[in-house]
Order: sequence, then C-alpha cells, then structure tokens
Amino acid sequence: MDDSLARYRPYLVMTLLFLVVLAGTILLLRRPEPAPLAVVTPTPRATPTVAVVVVDVRGAVAKPGVYTLPYGSRVREALAVAGNTLANAEIGGLNLARKLMDGEQIYVPTTAEATRAPQPVGAAVATARPRTTTPIGKININTATLEDLDTLPGIGPAIAQRILDYRNQNGPFKRLEDLKKVRGIGDVIFANIRDLITLD
Repeated sequence: MDDSLARYRPYLVMTLLFLVVLAGTILLLRRPEPAPLAVVTPTPRATPTVAVVVVDVRGAVAKPGVYTLPYGSRVREALAVAGNTLANAEIGGLNLARKLMDGEQIYVPTTAEATRAPQPVGAAVATARPRTTTPIGKININTATLEDLDTLPGIGPAIAQRILDYRNQNGPFKRLEDLKKVRGIGDVIFANIRDLITLD
C-alpha cells in the first residue's frame, strides 16, 4: 500500500501544483480593471472685459472723429488721440483734466469762435440783446453757418456743428421738425427756436 502511494505521489504533487496555478490564473483574470486616469483640463479663466468710453472729438483738432479710449481717460487724452489741437484752437474753456463720459462730444472752438467781436460802447445799449430774443429775420438752417446757428437760444457751438454735420451727411432739411433728428435737440429746444428758423 505504501509503495503504491509512493509511486503516485509525484503525480499528486504535480496535479496540486497545476490546480494552484490554475486557481491563481482565474483569480488574476477576474480581478477588476483599474479605472483609467482622468485627465483634468483646467478651465480657462474668463478674460476680463476692459471698460472703454467712446467719444466724438470735433472742432479745431488735427483728426476729428470718433475714438475709443480706456474708461477713466481724460479730455487731454482724447485730444491727443485726435492729433492734438490746431494752432488756432482755443482751449481756455476746456477742462483738460475732466474724466470722459461714454457717448459725449468734445468740441474745440477756434479763437474766432471763442472770441466774439465786441460792439461799440455807444451802440451797446441800443443793439445788445439777450440770447433768447428773436434775431432780426429768420435763420435758414439749410444755409446757415456755425456762427449763425450759434446765435439761436440753446444751440451752442457743439450742437451747431452737429447740425452742419447732419446737413453734410443727409442733405438739406426738408421739414423744420427734421432738426430734432440732430443729437442734442429735443422738444424743448426745438420749441424755443421753431419761430426763429426757416427752410427758405
């Protein structure tokens, strides 16, 4: 009996080893796959929007036009991007340190516009009139100069220049009410000047 067991012992050992290897292989194959590494892409930061102001620079400057400047810019910076003022510019009435507002117009008058010819002293009482009185004759808004338009109540050099610009871009005014299409002329100003202007 012992001899028969000794004869089969190597086979038993090999069978046991085979079963152990087989069981190990099965366990290894059934082991769950490791989760794939997730590649984390950083979310790009939103680019901050730079605040700007858009201004219209007109009058006695080298390059009149509409310019975009950083928020907080001053009047002097707007004049600089417009090529600076001309030799005949009068900037005494401008506050060069004032901060710009979006959509505003900066008008640089010439020295001729800024200084009106003084009237003779003797005729001052007879001819001097406040700005709001009716001028002699009506002003033709299709042929008037900047100086003519500036005599109307509520119309300064800046709005007078806008009237000229509108006329150059769109042709003569067809109705008096078309004047309200000019930026800065609302119902109140139009009512004040309606009887002082004409298309003829």
